[in-house]
Amino acid sequence: MFNDYEGAANGLQVENSGAVSKIAAAVDASLATVKLAAAARADLLLVHHGLFWGPVIPWTGPRRALLQCLLQNDLAVYSSHLPLDAHPRLGNNAQLCAALGFSRLRPFFVEKGRAIGWQTRASMTRQALARKLEHALGRAPIVVPGGPERCRRIGVVTGGAGSQVKLAAAEGVDTFITGEGPHWTYALAEELGVNIFYGGHYATETFGVKALAADLSKKFHLPWVFLDYPTGL
Repeated sequence: MFNDYEGAANGLQVENSGAVSKIAAAVDASLATVKLAAAARADLLLVHHGLFWGPVIPWTGPRRALLQCLLQNDLAVYSSHLPLDAHPRLGNNAQLCAALGFSRLRPFFVEKGRAIGWQTRASMTRQALARKLEHALGRAPIVVPGGPERCRRIGVVTGGAGSQVKLAAAEGVDTFITGEGPHWTYALAEELGVNIFYGGHYATETFGVKALAADLSKKFHLPWVFLDYPTGL
């Protein structure tokens, strides 16, 4: 059992009639991505962020339209949040580390009782790491130069882990790669002597759903498609 945030609801969130002939993958489950999955004629939508965050609200307006689109297109939704962050092969963090060419990974960043990220030892300048990230993510990261100019111990946790920079620093890294964080983390990073690279919440979490969909496609001989619906955040 994997502890997660309330509302994550890991696993099958919406069932269909039982048959799957095509897989779609997206970072977020929303009316927009459900419509894209339906247009792609997918039967199963794999997502990292599912349908049930926050308090339960009435299924009216856009929520009713979302439900109607799911049912009319017999579309199932499967969500994997922290389990997909933490997976040692298919996870967001493992896949981003692979894209950056990192090796000899060690567990890093305990969340909800488990390490969900990875850390590695390296020797590269902040500028070189920024270029690597830009190549891997397709966008330039925001760099908070709070630590040494040469990065030697790097921790990776995709998504919105910036508010936990103190936790990252306590584990001994001098450089922390994540998706996004609050304004006040700039001053805190300087106090802690840690570099932060903000690559974007969305951009850093496209990796896991792609890897999971590709793995299922290979196992079950099914076509799959990634539905790119970037938030810019």
